[in-house]
Amino acid sequence: MAKHAITPDDILPYETYAKERKERRARITELKRARRVAVGPYATFYFENYATMFHQVHEMLHIERGGDEQVADELHAYNPLIPNGSELVATLMFEIDDEVRRDRELRRLTGVESHIYLEVGGLRISAVVPPDDVERTKADGKTSSVHFLHFPFTPAEIEKFRDPKAQAILAIAHPNYGHMALIDGAVRASLAADFS
Repeated sequence: MAKHAITPDDILPYETYAKERKERRARITELKRARRVAVGPYATFYFENYATMFHQVHEMLHIERGGDEQVADELHAYNPLIPNGSELVATLMFEIDDEVRRDRELRRLTGVESHIYLEVGGLRISAVVPPDDVERTKADGKTSSVHFLHFPFTPAEIEKFRDPKAQAILAIAHPNYGHMALIDGAVRASLAADFS
């Protein structure tokens, strides 16, 4: 059964993580590859789970070296990105290298988080922004290049997602960014494991 939260007891000692870091980073890179979906030319969804957040927490602790005092803050920040067993959770990143083009495109994507959904076998699951998340669109209309999204599933939607005959599509239907991508193969299998 999947774990839905990292506890202080799960945190590895600094020395242990430092010793295993290279190997752990190689493993997590492979895992993340099977949890990544590009939608259109700029948007990439990185679907999170316990393992990706366990890695992220340990990376933050390793880099910042805040010790035990830092653990509670990292768990508070990253535990909400671990799926609860009836949802998928994604970090959406608009990845545009050119600064001028990035600024222009992000200004065109005001409210993009309200135009994102998964469709599975004809059933639509709209993305939801966590209620305690910060506002991702500035007063001038420019949206953030990073969004945190939850896709809450009903039992029937989970059943459809697990059915390989039912097509799964991830879509952004913003008036200025209309793109979709099929979710199948290793990615779909990896995401299906989040439902437990």
